[in-house]
Amino acid sequence: MLQLVFSDAQYWEDFLPLTFTRPTAEMRCGILTFAERWQKLLEIQEISFITEDYLQEKFKKPEGKESLFIVPNFLPTETVLEQIKNLHQGEALVYENELLAARVNMESFSLNQIEKMTDITEELLFFKQPTDLFSYNDKAIDFDFELLTNGRTSQPLSETNGLLGNKEDLFIEEGAQIEFSTLNTKSGKIYIGKNAEVMEGCNLRGPIALCDDSKFNLGAKIYGATTIGPHSKVGGEVNNIVIFGYSNKGHDGFVGNSVIGEWCNLGADTNSSNLKNNYAEVKLWNYRLKRFANTGLQFAGLIMGDHSKTAINTQLNTGTVAGVAANIFKSGFPPNLIDNFSWGGMKGDEKFKLEKAYEVAEKAMARRKVPLTEADKDILKYIYENY
Repeated sequence: MLQLVFSDAQYWEDFLPLTFTRPTAEMRCGILTFAERWQKLLEIQEISFITEDYLQEKFKKPEGKESLFIVPNFLPTETVLEQIKNLHQGEALVYENELLAARVNMESFSLNQIEKMTDITEELLFFKQPTDLFSYNDKAIDFDFELLTNGRTSQPLSETNGLLGNKEDLFIEEGAQIEFSTLNTKSGKIYIGKNAEVMEGCNLRGPIALCDDSKFNLGAKIYGATTIGPHSKVGGEVNNIVIFGYSNKGHDGFVGNSVIGEWCNLGADTNSSNLKNNYAEVKLWNYRLKRFANTGLQFAGLIMGDHSKTAINTQLNTGTVAGVAANIFKSGFPPNLIDNFSWGGMKGDEKFKLEKAYEVAEKAMARRKVPLTEADKDILKYIYENY
């Protein structure tokens, strides 16, 4: 059976802090993670990862057998998808002088195995930095909407709701609940996942993906393009954000043009600025370059790694990067770079004790009936000691 192998060789460092705890293929954008999308597109269920050594205990290494090797963080055109499906042993596709996909035997993988390389001349939508996840999220939602709903019938929308736009651009999965809310599909498609809930009084303006078992709390105002990953709760006002999953922004407060990892919690009335007062281009911390770098964007809010938390009334500057397991609770604006395991959120604050970080993570994950494994602890320990 063919194995699908996702490579982190090119882009892993560019997506920090989001990838401190996962390979790039496990990031979410649109409705699906990149890994889930490729599994559906290629109809291959067995997956593995070539990633950082400290992540390989949790994310399976490739077995030594015939495999389809792929760089995951792009949306294929129909032509390129067919080219990938039709690769034979020893053949590869190249895009912008970089290996994109190859059919190889992973028992002795090397470029020497590749006998034929074909250049892709079509322009592909590549995700190359964290801000791309929200900037291109509208295109990813459209792509996944078609992939997941083609040939299927949506559950009916309750008559207590108001729909503005085409009902064909709304898809409601089995078990989802929506009552006394307004949904606008004129500006983009809206996807409501299995057992998700849109509570009363919500206003949704697509494109939006509310994934399985997630909730929009009472009176939420949701502007697209927004993705709320599985098992998350969102309230207040959000605009063009991506939440990977298992995270909460349950209360009033605004977050826009942002990406939030898993197991995060934003306290009541947390606000994240997404526009500078002088309308200047936003800079974000770049872990590869080890400096703040221009994003080319006027709107950019918060990039937050897994397991981080904010206290009530937290105010975040435009272009803030928060690392893994940071606890942000001190008064005043935190700096634009908040360290991994920061205890307080300010520059020079002491580190959150590792055993305490395990304890908090374990309690938070238990609420979703997900265990904190030894592999999870080892990943957090490595980040704590090395970053």
